[in-house]
Amino acid sequence: MKKSRFKNTDWTTFAVSGGFLLLFVIISLIDIDLVGRLVNESFNWSATFFGAYWQLLLFGTFAIGLMLALSKYGRVRLGKKDKPENTYFKWISMILCTLLASGGVFWAAAEPLQHFLTTPPLFADDAMSAERAVMPALAQSFFHWGFLGWASLGTLTTIVLMYAHYHKGYPLKPRAILYPIFGDKIFKKSIIGSTADIVSIIAVAAGTMGPIGFLGLQIGYGLHSLFGIPNTLTMSIIIVSVLIVIAAISVASGVDKGIQFLSRLNVGMVVGLGIIMLIIGPTMFLIDSFIGAEAFHLQNMIEMSLYRGDEGWLSYWTIFFWGWFLGYGPMLAIFISKISRGRTIRELIVAVSIIAPLVSNFWFTIVGGTGLSKEIGNPGSISGPFEEGGMPAAVMAIMDQLPMGLLLSLGFLLVTLVFVATTVDSISYTVAVTLQGTDNPNRWMRVFWVILFGILSIVLLTVGEGSIQALQNFIVVTAVPVSILLLPPLWIAPKIAKQLAYEQKVYGVNTAGERKDDSKKAAS
Repeated sequence: MKKSRFKNTDWTTFAVSGGFLLLFVIISLIDIDLVGRLVNESFNWSATFFGAYWQLLLFGTFAIGLMLALSKYGRVRLGKKDKPENTYFKWISMILCTLLASGGVFWAAAEPLQHFLTTPPLFADDAMSAERAVMPALAQSFFHWGFLGWASLGTLTTIVLMYAHYHKGYPLKPRAILYPIFGDKIFKKSIIGSTADIVSIIAVAAGTMGPIGFLGLQIGYGLHSLFGIPNTLTMSIIIVSVLIVIAAISVASGVDKGIQFLSRLNVGMVVGLGIIMLIIGPTMFLIDSFIGAEAFHLQNMIEMSLYRGDEGWLSYWTIFFWGWFLGYGPMLAIFISKISRGRTIRELIVAVSIIAPLVSNFWFTIVGGTGLSKEIGNPGSISGPFEEGGMPAAVMAIMDQLPMGLLLSLGFLLVTLVFVATTVDSISYTVAVTLQGTDNPNRWMRVFWVILFGILSIVLLTVGEGSIQALQNFIVVTAVPVSILLLPPLWIAPKIAKQLAYEQKVYGVNTAGERKDDSKKAAS
Protein backbone atom coordinates (compact mmCIF):
# COMPACT_ATOMS: atom_id res chain seq x y z
CA MET A 1 0.00 0.00 0.00
CA LYS A 2 1.42 3.37 -0.98
CA LYS A 3 2.36 5.74 1.80
CA SER A 4 0.32 8.68 0.40
CA ARG A 5 -2.80 6.58 0.33
CA PHE A 6 -1.93 5.07 3.68
CA LYS A 7 -2.13 8.51 5.25
CA ASN A 8 -5.30 9.65 3.47
CA THR A 9 -7.90 11.04 5.84
CA ASP A 10 -11.25 9.26 5.95
CA TRP A 11 -13.41 12.36 5.67
CA THR A 12 -16.68 10.43 5.78
CA THR A 13 -15.85 8.92 9.16
CA PHE A 14 -14.49 12.30 10.29
CA ALA A 15 -17.71 14.11 9.34
CA VAL A 16 -20.15 11.53 10.69
CA SER A 17 -18.43 10.96 14.05
CA GLY A 18 -17.59 14.63 14.62
CA GLY A 19 -21.04 15.69 13.43
CA PHE A 20 -22.74 13.28 15.81
CA LEU A 21 -20.80 14.67 18.77
CA LEU A 22 -21.69 18.23 17.77
CA LEU A 23 -25.34 17.23 17.40
CA PHE A 24 -25.32 15.68 20.89
CA VAL A 25 -23.99 18.93 22.37
CA ILE A 26 -26.46 21.09 20.42
CA ILE A 27 -29.47 19.02 21.53
CA SER A 28 -28.15 19.15 25.10
CA LEU A 29 -28.08 22.94 24.88
CA ILE A 30 -31.67 22.97 23.64
CA ASP A 31 -33.22 20.39 26.00
CA ILE A 32 -30.95 18.58 28.46
CA ASP A 33 -33.94 16.93 30.15
CA LEU A 34 -34.92 15.26 26.88
CA VAL A 35 -31.35 14.08 26.33
CA GLY A 36 -31.21 12.73 29.88
CA ARG A 37 -34.43 10.76 29.46
CA LEU A 38 -33.38 9.29 26.11
CA VAL A 39 -29.96 8.31 27.42
CA ASN A 40 -31.38 6.73 30.57
CA GLU A 41 -33.94 4.71 28.60
CA SER A 42 -31.25 3.57 26.16
CA PHE A 43 -28.93 2.78 29.06
CA ASN A 44 -31.55 0.60 30.75
CA TRP A 45 -32.26 -1.21 27.48
CA SER A 46 -28.55 -1.84 26.89
CA ALA A 47 -28.03 -3.15 30.41
CA THR A 48 -31.06 -5.42 30.21
CA PHE A 49 -30.39 -7.04 26.85
CA PHE A 50 -26.59 -6.93 26.64
CA GLY A 51 -25.49 -7.09 30.27
CA ALA A 52 -25.13 -10.88 30.41
CA TYR A 53 -23.34 -10.90 27.04
CA TRP A 54 -20.84 -8.31 28.25
CA GLN A 55 -20.13 -10.35 31.36
CA LEU A 56 -19.40 -13.44 29.26
CA LEU A 57 -17.39 -11.42 26.72
CA LEU A 58 -15.03 -9.92 29.30
CA PHE A 59 -14.60 -13.19 31.15
CA GLY A 60 -13.89 -15.02 27.88
CA THR A 61 -11.41 -12.36 26.73
CA PHE A 62 -9.43 -12.65 29.95
CA ALA A 63 -9.53 -16.46 30.09
CA ILE A 64 -8.54 -17.02 26.45
CA GLY A 65 -5.81 -14.40 26.66
CA LEU A 66 -4.36 -16.02 29.78
CA MET A 67 -4.37 -19.47 28.17
CA LEU A 68 -2.68 -18.02 25.08
CA ALA A 69 0.03 -16.40 27.21
CA LEU A 70 0.72 -19.64 29.06
CA SER A 71 0.84 -21.70 25.86
CA LYS A 72 3.75 -22.16 23.44
CA TYR A 73 2.23 -19.36 21.34
CA GLY A 74 3.11 -16.90 24.09
CA ARG A 75 6.62 -16.67 22.63
CA VAL A 76 5.36 -15.19 19.35
CA ARG A 77 6.74 -11.69 18.78
CA LEU A 78 4.36 -9.01 17.48
CA GLY A 79 4.85 -6.03 15.19
CA LYS A 80 7.62 -7.38 12.90
CA LYS A 81 10.36 -6.20 15.23
CA ASP A 82 12.97 -8.34 16.95
CA LYS A 83 13.26 -5.99 19.93
CA PRO A 84 10.75 -3.73 21.70
CA GLU A 85 10.75 -0.05 20.80
CA ASN A 86 10.18 1.08 24.40
CA THR A 87 11.86 0.09 27.65
CA TYR A 88 9.75 -1.98 30.01
CA PHE A 89 9.13 0.90 32.45
CA LYS A 90 8.12 3.33 29.71
CA TRP A 91 5.87 0.70 28.19
CA ILE A 92 4.15 -0.20 31.47
CA SER A 93 3.78 3.49 32.34
CA MET A 94 1.90 4.22 29.14
CA ILE A 95 -0.30 1.14 29.63
CA LEU A 96 -1.12 2.13 33.22
CA CYS A 97 -2.26 5.56 32.10
CA THR A 98 -5.06 4.11 29.97
CA LEU A 99 -7.69 2.56 32.25
CA LEU A 100 -6.23 3.71 35.60
CA ALA A 101 -6.39 7.32 34.41
CA SER A 102 -10.18 7.04 34.25
CA GLY A 103 -10.54 6.10 37.91
CA GLY A 104 -7.14 6.64 39.45
CA VAL A 105 -8.12 9.14 42.12
CA PHE A 106 -11.79 9.70 42.72
CA TRP A 107 -13.09 6.19 42.04
CA ALA A 108 -10.22 4.76 44.09
CA ALA A 109 -11.43 6.75 47.10
CA ALA A 110 -15.18 6.47 46.58
CA GLU A 111 -15.91 2.97 45.29
CA PRO A 112 -14.40 0.94 48.17
CA LEU A 113 -16.19 3.26 50.61
CA GLN A 114 -19.52 2.83 48.81
CA HIS A 115 -19.21 -0.97 48.85
CA PHE A 116 -18.21 -0.77 52.51
CA LEU A 117 -21.28 1.27 53.42
CA THR A 118 -23.56 -0.97 51.34
CA THR A 119 -22.10 -4.46 50.89
CA PRO A 120 -22.54 -5.78 47.31
CA PRO A 121 -25.53 -8.14 47.12
CA LEU A 122 -23.40 -11.18 46.32
CA PHE A 123 -21.73 -10.86 49.74
CA ALA A 124 -24.52 -9.15 51.71
CA ASP A 125 -24.70 -10.30 55.32
CA ASP A 126 -26.63 -8.35 57.94
CA ALA A 127 -24.43 -9.76 60.68
CA MET A 128 -21.16 -8.71 58.99
CA SER A 129 -18.93 -6.56 61.19
CA ALA A 130 -17.25 -3.40 59.95
CA GLU A 131 -13.86 -5.12 59.93
CA ARG A 132 -15.17 -8.05 57.88
CA ALA A 133 -16.90 -5.70 55.42
CA VAL A 134 -13.52 -4.38 54.28
CA MET A 135 -12.67 -7.51 52.28
CA PRO A 136 -15.73 -7.63 49.99
CA ALA A 137 -15.65 -3.83 49.61
CA LEU A 138 -12.09 -3.82 48.31
CA ALA A 139 -12.53 -7.09 46.38
CA GLN A 140 -15.53 -5.70 44.47
CA SER A 141 -13.49 -2.63 43.55
CA PHE A 142 -10.61 -4.87 42.49
CA PHE A 143 -12.99 -6.82 40.29
CA HIS A 144 -14.35 -3.72 38.54
CA TRP A 145 -10.90 -2.23 37.90
CA GLY A 146 -8.95 -5.47 37.67
CA PHE A 147 -8.15 -8.38 35.41
CA LEU A 148 -11.28 -8.48 33.23
CA GLY A 149 -11.57 -4.75 32.63
CA TRP A 150 -7.92 -4.42 31.68
CA ALA A 151 -8.02 -7.50 29.43
CA SER A 152 -10.84 -5.96 27.39
CA LEU A 153 -8.63 -3.00 26.46
CA GLY A 154 -5.55 -4.45 24.87
CA THR A 155 -4.97 -8.20 24.69
CA LEU A 156 -6.75 -10.29 22.05
CA THR A 157 -7.90 -7.24 20.08
CA THR A 158 -4.36 -5.85 20.06
CA ILE A 159 -3.02 -9.11 18.62
CA VAL A 160 -5.50 -8.90 15.73
CA LEU A 161 -4.79 -5.21 15.08
CA MET A 162 -1.01 -5.66 15.14
CA TYR A 163 -1.28 -8.59 12.75
CA ALA A 164 -3.44 -6.67 10.25
CA HIS A 165 -1.33 -3.51 10.42
CA TYR A 166 2.30 -4.46 11.00
CA HIS A 167 2.32 -7.94 9.47
CA LYS A 168 -0.11 -7.40 6.58
CA GLY A 169 0.32 -3.65 5.96
CA TYR A 170 -3.30 -2.53 6.31
CA PRO A 171 -4.44 0.70 8.01
CA LEU A 172 -4.53 0.75 11.81
CA LYS A 173 -8.27 1.24 12.30
CA PRO A 174 -11.02 -0.48 14.34
CA ARG A 175 -12.25 -2.10 11.12
CA ALA A 176 -8.95 -4.00 10.99
CA ILE A 177 -10.36 -6.19 13.76
CA LEU A 178 -12.65 -7.66 11.09
CA TYR A 179 -9.91 -8.16 8.48
CA PRO A 180 -9.47 -11.91 9.18
CA ILE A 181 -13.21 -12.35 8.49
CA PHE A 182 -13.83 -10.08 5.49
CA GLY A 183 -10.34 -9.80 4.02
CA ASP A 184 -9.10 -6.59 2.40
CA LYS A 185 -12.69 -5.70 1.34
CA ILE A 186 -13.18 -4.28 4.85
CA PHE A 187 -10.70 -1.47 4.00
CA LYS A 188 -12.44 -0.41 0.81
CA LYS A 189 -15.83 1.28 0.53
CA SER A 190 -17.33 -0.95 3.18
CA ILE A 191 -20.43 0.04 5.16
CA ILE A 192 -19.49 -2.44 7.88
CA GLY A 193 -15.95 -1.08 8.05
CA SER A 194 -17.08 2.55 8.22
CA THR A 195 -19.64 1.69 10.89
CA ALA A 196 -16.97 -0.02 12.98
CA ASP A 197 -14.75 3.09 12.82
CA ILE A 198 -17.58 5.55 13.49
CA VAL A 199 -19.10 3.81 16.51
CA SER A 200 -15.63 3.28 17.99
CA ILE A 201 -14.83 7.01 17.71
CA ILE A 202 -18.21 8.08 19.13
CA ALA A 203 -17.96 5.66 22.05
CA VAL A 204 -14.44 6.66 23.07
CA ALA A 205 -15.23 10.36 22.56
CA ALA A 206 -18.18 10.12 24.94
CA GLY A 207 -16.02 8.31 27.46
CA THR A 208 -13.32 10.97 27.15
CA MET A 209 -15.44 14.13 27.22
CA GLY A 210 -17.19 12.90 30.36
CA PRO A 211 -14.01 12.71 32.47
CA ILE A 212 -12.88 16.09 31.11
CA GLY A 213 -16.08 17.70 32.36
CA PHE A 214 -15.96 15.88 35.68
CA LEU A 215 -12.33 16.98 36.08
CA GLY A 216 -13.38 20.62 36.02
CA LEU A 217 -16.07 19.97 38.62
CA GLN A 218 -13.89 17.80 40.85
CA ILE A 219 -10.77 19.98 40.92
CA GLY A 220 -12.99 23.02 41.36
CA TYR A 221 -14.47 21.36 44.45
CA GLY A 222 -10.99 20.52 45.73
CA LEU A 223 -9.69 24.08 45.32
CA HIS A 224 -12.78 25.42 47.07
CA SER A 225 -12.34 22.94 49.91
CA LEU A 226 -8.65 23.74 50.38
CA PHE A 227 -8.42 27.46 49.68
CA GLY A 228 -11.97 28.76 49.58
CA ILE A 229 -11.71 29.55 45.84
CA PRO A 230 -15.28 29.87 44.49
CA ASN A 231 -16.34 26.67 42.76
CA THR A 232 -17.89 28.40 39.77
CA LEU A 233 -18.43 27.62 36.10
CA THR A 234 -15.60 30.03 35.26
CA MET A 235 -13.18 28.12 37.46
CA SER A 236 -14.21 24.80 35.87
CA ILE A 237 -13.64 26.26 32.40
CA ILE A 238 -10.18 27.52 33.42
CA ILE A 239 -9.26 24.05 34.76
CA VAL A 240 -10.44 22.31 31.58
CA SER A 241 -8.54 24.86 29.46
CA VAL A 242 -5.31 24.14 31.35
CA LEU A 243 -5.89 20.43 30.82
CA ILE A 244 -6.41 20.91 27.08
CA VAL A 245 -3.22 22.95 26.73
CA ILE A 246 -1.22 20.21 28.50
CA ALA A 247 -2.81 17.44 26.41
CA ALA A 248 -2.37 19.37 23.15
CA ILE A 249 1.35 19.95 23.78
CA SER A 250 1.76 16.29 24.71
CA VAL A 251 -0.04 14.85 21.69
CA ALA A 252 1.68 17.29 19.32
CA SER A 253 5.04 15.97 20.53
CA GLY A 254 4.03 12.42 19.63
CA VAL A 255 3.91 9.08 21.41
CA ASP A 256 7.68 8.75 21.76
CA LYS A 257 8.06 12.16 23.40
CA GLY A 258 5.07 13.99 24.86
CA ILE A 259 2.72 11.09 25.64
CA GLN A 260 5.56 8.95 26.95
CA PHE A 261 6.90 11.77 29.14
CA LEU A 262 3.48 12.60 30.57
CA SER A 263 2.82 8.92 31.33
CA ARG A 264 6.14 8.49 33.14
CA LEU A 265 5.56 11.73 35.08
CA ASN A 266 2.11 10.53 36.02
CA VAL A 267 3.25 7.12 37.21
CA GLY A 268 6.13 8.73 39.11
CA MET A 269 3.76 11.05 40.98
CA VAL A 270 1.37 8.19 41.75
CA VAL A 271 4.23 6.06 43.09
CA GLY A 272 5.43 8.97 45.22
CA LEU A 273 1.99 9.67 46.66
CA GLY A 274 1.41 5.97 47.23
CA ILE A 275 4.66 5.52 49.16
CA ILE A 276 3.97 8.57 51.33
CA MET A 277 0.43 7.42 52.15
CA LEU A 278 1.64 3.89 52.84
CA ILE A 279 4.26 5.19 55.29
CA ILE A 280 2.25 7.84 57.15
CA GLY A 281 -1.07 6.03 56.89
CA PRO A 282 -2.30 2.76 58.43
CA THR A 283 0.56 0.74 56.91
CA MET A 284 -0.15 -2.75 58.23
CA PHE A 285 -3.90 -2.33 57.72
CA LEU A 286 -3.27 -1.50 54.05
CA ILE A 287 -0.84 -4.39 53.47
CA ASP A 288 -3.09 -6.90 55.24
CA SER A 289 -6.16 -5.58 53.42
CA PHE A 290 -4.51 -5.81 50.00
CA ILE A 291 -3.40 -9.40 50.53
CA GLY A 292 -6.69 -10.46 52.08
CA ALA A 293 -8.91 -8.66 49.58
CA GLU A 294 -6.91 -9.93 46.60
CA ALA A 295 -7.27 -13.48 47.92
CA PHE A 296 -11.00 -12.88 48.43
CA HIS A 297 -11.19 -11.45 44.90
CA LEU A 298 -9.44 -14.43 43.30
CA GLN A 299 -11.49 -16.91 45.31
CA ASN A 300 -14.78 -15.36 44.15
CA MET A 301 -13.79 -13.99 40.73
CA ILE A 302 -15.75 -16.47 38.61
CA GLU A 303 -18.89 -15.98 40.68
CA MET A 304 -18.46 -12.19 40.57
CA SER A 305 -17.93 -12.34 36.80
CA LEU A 306 -21.12 -14.28 36.12
CA TYR A 307 -23.36 -12.97 38.93
CA ARG A 308 -26.88 -12.17 37.69
CA GLY A 309 -28.81 -11.92 40.95
CA ASP A 310 -29.59 -8.21 41.38
CA GLU A 311 -30.15 -6.54 38.00
CA GLY A 312 -30.57 -3.07 39.47
CA TRP A 313 -27.25 -3.24 41.29
CA LEU A 314 -25.53 -4.83 38.28
CA SER A 315 -26.73 -2.08 35.95
CA TYR A 316 -25.48 0.63 38.30
CA TRP A 317 -22.10 -0.99 38.91
CA THR A 318 -20.68 -3.93 36.95
CA ILE A 319 -22.63 -3.48 33.69
CA PHE A 320 -21.94 0.26 33.72
CA PHE A 321 -18.19 -0.34 34.06
CA TRP A 322 -18.16 -3.12 31.47
CA GLY A 323 -19.97 -0.92 28.96
CA TRP A 324 -17.60 1.96 29.69
CA PHE A 325 -14.48 -0.18 29.21
CA LEU A 326 -15.84 -1.88 26.09
CA GLY A 327 -16.51 1.53 24.58
CA TYR A 328 -12.82 2.33 25.06
CA GLY A 329 -11.75 -1.11 23.76
CA PRO A 330 -10.94 -0.62 20.05
CA MET A 331 -9.22 2.74 20.50
CA LEU A 332 -7.05 1.76 23.43
CA ALA A 333 -6.16 -1.47 21.62
CA ILE A 334 -4.89 0.74 18.78
CA PHE A 335 -2.82 2.77 21.25
CA ILE A 336 -1.39 -0.34 22.91
CA SER A 337 -0.64 -1.75 19.45
CA LYS A 338 1.48 1.30 18.68
CA ILE A 339 3.53 1.11 21.90
CA SER A 340 3.92 -2.70 21.94
CA ARG A 341 5.90 -3.41 18.76
CA GLY A 342 8.54 -6.04 19.42
CA ARG A 343 6.79 -7.47 22.48
CA THR A 344 5.77 -11.12 22.68
CA ILE A 345 2.18 -12.24 23.13
CA ARG A 346 3.09 -13.40 26.64
CA GLU A 347 4.61 -10.04 27.55
CA LEU A 348 1.58 -8.19 26.18
CA ILE A 349 -1.04 -10.25 28.00
CA VAL A 350 0.85 -10.47 31.28
CA ALA A 351 1.49 -6.70 31.29
CA VAL A 352 -2.08 -5.69 30.42
CA SER A 353 -4.08 -8.46 32.12
CA ILE A 354 -1.95 -9.16 35.22
CA ILE A 355 0.64 -6.51 36.10
CA ALA A 356 -1.46 -3.42 35.37
CA PRO A 357 -4.48 -4.74 37.32
CA LEU A 358 -2.34 -5.65 40.35
CA VAL A 359 -0.81 -2.17 40.38
CA SER A 360 -4.29 -0.68 40.01
CA ASN A 361 -5.63 -2.82 42.86
CA PHE A 362 -2.78 -1.82 45.17
CA TRP A 363 -3.44 1.84 44.39
CA PHE A 364 -7.14 1.35 45.20
CA THR A 365 -6.07 -0.25 48.49
CA ILE A 366 -3.81 2.66 49.43
CA VAL A 367 -6.40 5.34 48.67
CA GLY A 368 -9.66 3.54 49.40
CA GLY A 369 -8.21 1.37 52.17
CA THR A 370 -6.97 4.45 54.04
CA GLY A 371 -10.49 5.82 53.88
CA LEU A 372 -11.95 2.57 55.20
CA SER A 373 -9.47 2.51 58.07
CA LYS A 374 -10.37 6.06 59.10
CA GLU A 375 -14.09 5.35 58.74
CA ILE A 376 -13.85 2.29 60.99
CA GLY A 377 -11.89 4.24 63.61
CA ASN A 378 -14.15 7.30 63.43
CA PRO A 379 -17.53 6.50 61.83
CA GLY A 380 -18.79 9.35 59.69
CA SER A 381 -15.39 10.98 59.19
CA ILE A 382 -15.27 9.88 55.53
CA SER A 383 -18.83 8.75 54.82
CA GLY A 384 -20.32 12.05 56.01
CA PRO A 385 -18.48 14.27 53.51
CA PHE A 386 -18.87 11.58 50.82
CA GLU A 387 -22.65 11.44 51.15
CA GLU A 388 -22.82 15.22 51.15
CA GLY A 389 -20.32 16.12 48.41
CA GLY A 390 -19.71 12.96 46.38
CA MET A 391 -16.41 11.55 45.10
CA PRO A 392 -14.27 14.72 45.38
CA ALA A 393 -15.38 15.13 49.00
CA ALA A 394 -14.27 11.57 49.81
CA VAL A 395 -10.73 12.26 48.58
CA MET A 396 -10.48 15.52 50.52
CA ALA A 397 -11.87 13.87 53.68
CA ILE A 398 -9.30 11.06 53.51
CA MET A 399 -6.45 13.53 53.10
CA ASP A 400 -7.77 15.57 56.05
CA GLN A 401 -7.28 12.53 58.29
CA LEU A 402 -3.58 12.23 57.45
CA PRO A 403 -0.48 14.24 58.37
CA MET A 404 0.54 16.67 55.59
CA GLY A 405 -3.08 16.62 54.46
CA LEU A 406 -2.81 19.88 52.52
CA LEU A 407 0.24 18.77 50.56
CA LEU A 408 -1.30 15.38 49.83
CA SER A 409 -4.54 17.02 48.67
CA LEU A 410 -2.60 19.27 46.29
CA GLY A 411 -0.70 16.22 45.05
CA PHE A 412 -3.92 14.39 44.33
CA LEU A 413 -5.39 17.33 42.45
CA LEU A 414 -2.23 17.56 40.32
CA VAL A 415 -2.22 13.80 39.69
CA THR A 416 -5.88 14.00 38.65
CA LEU A 417 -5.10 16.75 36.15
CA VAL A 418 -2.19 14.81 34.62
CA PHE A 419 -4.17 11.54 34.69
CA VAL A 420 -6.98 12.98 32.58
CA ALA A 421 -4.46 14.74 30.31
CA THR A 422 -2.84 11.37 29.56
CA THR A 423 -6.26 9.96 28.69
CA VAL A 424 -7.09 12.87 26.40
CA ASP A 425 -3.77 12.82 24.53
CA SER A 426 -3.85 9.03 24.10
CA ILE A 427 -7.44 9.01 22.85
CA SER A 428 -6.89 11.98 20.53
CA TYR A 429 -3.89 10.17 19.07
CA THR A 430 -5.89 6.99 18.43
CA VAL A 431 -8.79 8.87 16.84
CA ALA A 432 -6.29 10.52 14.49
CA VAL A 433 -4.78 7.09 13.77
CA THR A 434 -8.23 5.76 12.91
CA LEU A 435 -9.00 8.62 10.54
CA GLN A 436 -5.64 8.49 8.74
CA GLY A 437 -4.91 4.77 8.99
CA THR A 438 -1.30 5.14 10.11
CA ASP A 439 0.40 4.95 13.48
CA ASN A 440 2.02 8.32 12.73
CA PRO A 441 -0.94 10.61 11.92
CA ASN A 442 -0.51 14.28 11.06
CA ARG A 443 0.09 16.61 13.99
CA TRP A 444 -2.84 18.88 13.12
CA MET A 445 -5.23 15.94 13.27
CA ARG A 446 -3.96 14.88 16.70
CA VAL A 447 -4.23 18.37 18.16
CA PHE A 448 -7.60 19.03 16.51
CA TRP A 449 -9.28 16.25 18.48
CA VAL A 450 -7.80 17.43 21.78
CA ILE A 451 -9.19 20.91 21.15
CA LEU A 452 -12.55 19.54 19.98
CA PHE A 453 -12.92 17.38 23.10
CA GLY A 454 -12.10 20.39 25.27
CA ILE A 455 -14.48 22.81 23.55
CA LEU A 456 -17.38 20.35 23.59
CA SER A 457 -16.75 19.53 27.27
CA ILE A 458 -16.76 23.25 28.15
CA VAL A 459 -20.05 23.73 26.28
CA LEU A 460 -21.57 20.81 28.19
CA LEU A 461 -20.34 22.31 31.47
CA THR A 462 -22.29 25.47 30.68
CA VAL A 463 -25.42 23.32 30.34
CA GLY A 464 -24.88 21.78 33.78
CA GLU A 465 -23.53 18.70 35.50
CA GLY A 466 -26.48 16.68 34.20
CA SER A 467 -25.18 16.96 30.63
CA ILE A 468 -21.81 15.51 31.64
CA GLN A 469 -23.54 12.66 33.46
CA ALA A 470 -25.73 11.97 30.42
CA LEU A 471 -22.64 11.84 28.21
CA GLN A 472 -20.95 9.49 30.68
CA ASN A 473 -23.91 7.11 30.55
CA PHE A 474 -24.15 7.40 26.78
CA ILE A 475 -20.90 5.49 26.35
CA VAL A 476 -22.68 2.42 27.72
CA VAL A 477 -25.22 2.72 24.90
CA THR A 478 -22.53 3.07 22.24
CA ALA A 479 -20.80 0.02 23.73
CA VAL A 480 -23.53 -2.20 22.23
CA PRO A 481 -22.18 -2.18 18.63
CA VAL A 482 -18.58 -1.95 19.87
CA SER A 483 -19.03 -5.09 21.96
CA ILE A 484 -20.12 -6.98 18.85
CA LEU A 485 -16.94 -5.77 17.11
CA LEU A 486 -14.86 -7.12 20.03
CA LEU A 487 -16.31 -10.64 19.86
CA PRO A 488 -14.36 -12.10 16.85
CA PRO A 489 -10.91 -11.68 18.49
CA LEU A 490 -11.85 -14.45 20.93
CA TRP A 491 -11.27 -17.05 18.20
CA ILE A 492 -9.30 -15.00 15.67
CA ALA A 493 -6.41 -14.07 18.02
CA PRO A 494 -5.50 -17.73 18.78
CA LYS A 495 -5.52 -18.51 15.03
CA ILE A 496 -3.24 -15.55 14.34
CA ALA A 497 -0.93 -16.63 17.16
CA LYS A 498 -0.70 -20.09 15.62
CA GLN A 499 0.03 -18.69 12.15
CA LEU A 500 2.74 -16.33 13.44
CA ALA A 501 4.25 -19.10 15.56
CA TYR A 502 4.70 -21.18 12.41
CA GLU A 503 6.17 -18.24 10.48
CA GLN A 504 8.58 -17.40 13.31
CA LYS A 505 9.56 -21.05 13.80
CA VAL A 506 8.48 -21.13 17.43
CA TYR A 507 9.62 -24.45 18.89
CA GLY A 508 6.86 -27.04 18.98
CA VAL A 509 4.87 -25.40 16.19
CA ASN A 510 7.23 -25.09 13.22
CA THR A 511 8.36 -28.74 13.27
CA ALA A 512 4.82 -30.07 12.97
CA GLY A 513 4.06 -27.51 10.27
CA GLU A 514 7.10 -28.52 8.23
CA ARG A 515 6.19 -32.19 8.49
CA LYS A 516 2.72 -31.38 7.25
CA ASP A 517 4.12 -29.41 4.28
CA ASP A 518 6.63 -32.16 3.50
CA SER A 519 3.92 -34.81 3.45
CA LYS A 520 1.91 -32.70 0.99
CA LYS A 521 4.94 -32.36 -1.30
CA ALA A 522 5.61 -36.09 -1.15
CA ALA A 523 2.00 -36.86 -2.00
CA SER A 524 2.15 -34.55 -5.00
